[in-house]
Amino acid sequence: MTARPPAMLIEGKLVEASDGATFPVLNPATGEEIACAPQGTADDVDAAIAAARRAFDETDWSTDLELRVRSLRQLHEALVDHGDVMRALTTAEAGAPAFLTSGPQYDVPVESLGWMVDLAARYEWEQDLGVAAPMGVRTRRTLLREPVGVVAAITPWNFPNQINLAKVGPALAAGNTVVLKPAPDTPWVACELGRLVAEDTDIPPGVLNVVTPTDNSVSARVTTDERVDLVSFTGSTATGRAIMAAAAPTLKRVFLELGGKSAAIVLEDADLTRAVSTAAFSVCIHAGQGCALTTRLVVPRNRYDEAVQVAADTMAGIGVGDPTDPGTICGPVISGPQRQRVQRYLDLAVDEGGRFATGGGPPDNVPPGCEHGNWIAPTVIAGLDNDARVAREEIFGPVLVVLAHDGDDDAVRIANDSPYGLSGSVDSGDLERAKAVAARIRTGTLAVNGGVWFNGDAPFGGYKQSGIGREMGVLGLEEYMEAKLIAEPA
Repeated sequence: MTARPPAMLIEGKLVEASDGATFPVLNPATGEEIACAPQGTADDVDAAIAAARRAFDETDWSTDLELRVRSLRQLHEALVDHGDVMRALTTAEAGAPAFLTSGPQYDVPVESLGWMVDLAARYEWEQDLGVAAPMGVRTRRTLLREPVGVVAAITPWNFPNQINLAKVGPALAAGNTVVLKPAPDTPWVACELGRLVAEDTDIPPGVLNVVTPTDNSVSARVTTDERVDLVSFTGSTATGRAIMAAAAPTLKRVFLELGGKSAAIVLEDADLTRAVSTAAFSVCIHAGQGCALTTRLVVPRNRYDEAVQVAADTMAGIGVGDPTDPGTICGPVISGPQRQRVQRYLDLAVDEGGRFATGGGPPDNVPPGCEHGNWIAPTVIAGLDNDARVAREEIFGPVLVVLAHDGDDDAVRIANDSPYGLSGSVDSGDLERAKAVAARIRTGTLAVNGGVWFNGDAPFGGYKQSGIGREMGVLGLEEYMEAKLIAEPA
């Protein structure tokens, strides 16, 4: 079984671009063209929004919970059945190491979709608030949960299946209709999702639409069109600001999951080797292309040199590898422009007075057959403080900045001294001490002594410029709902 050529989904039909134009899909490990995707036009985006609007306004999708649950369970089953194809496609298109596709790159989000459908089936869509007597009038109040309407879901390239399903799943489960606009670097897995909806489910035409424009001005139409009720976006903070501004004239609701520069705090009583090795390993996963990765390592000043060496040894030992190899941890970055962006930050680190304990540019060796891929060696930057740009700005590559702290209060200060607040970790030999420090850090998720926060039943999102709202879990379903209060005489 192999993936079919990418096609958009508009009103239940798999289609090419209206003018027949395409753009290449490149394998980031080899630089080779692996497919051509439809170059969606303004007319295609308009047709997708119109189809979603009609499906919401004129079909029973928004009110028929049984249909939604049945159809989404069919989709879950289809994703399981086509798992081998989707995993291979994710590695080829996103450069995701193969081992990750059995986790957060595919299997976990598919499992999470199943959880979300089960939640929708048991969710309390109507809640009796009881009888009260406002202004002396005995009144029974009922709280109803209803879908928002048409959702525009704009997704990035780093974890395409996870983020596509984390938006499409709860939005559809809540009764909305959706226009999915994936990143130009990873259109194929989104198109495959659309194909499975069209061919393997009872989801009515127009309920899910998938469009693949690369022109930003065309893509932006989903953020300004008055027929769209909510924009759900994951990506950079800069783009999130632009989307928020574009949505303002029509007062669209926005969900924004944005950037991060999360801190891994190691307290002086922690097992330093274990904690530092774990942090260094995590930044290598998928070439550091994860918004919630802890890319600032904050360690005791009196053990700074030791921590830098442990981090450097760990990351140098990991190196880079062919993402199709099951043993690869650090594959390529997504594209040539992204590789150049990361390299500019590495050059900046030197200009700011930093030094490389390992890495700092292209790797000495790349996997055979991958000479034209987009490679950055796992890199440890030392010798800087938290005011350096490489310690404050999101790099999105396999780059770890090691910072020194002077005790618990200083570690908290450094962690919170960031425009972001997405994730973080605290390691200590004393669990209660670690939890006390974690309670003072202004982020949406925190790992304490190796705990794992990522799962489909748990909400994910950030403070400050890391976004607005929460994805996954019960809160993730409720992001796509309106609340209506009905009052009647008692």
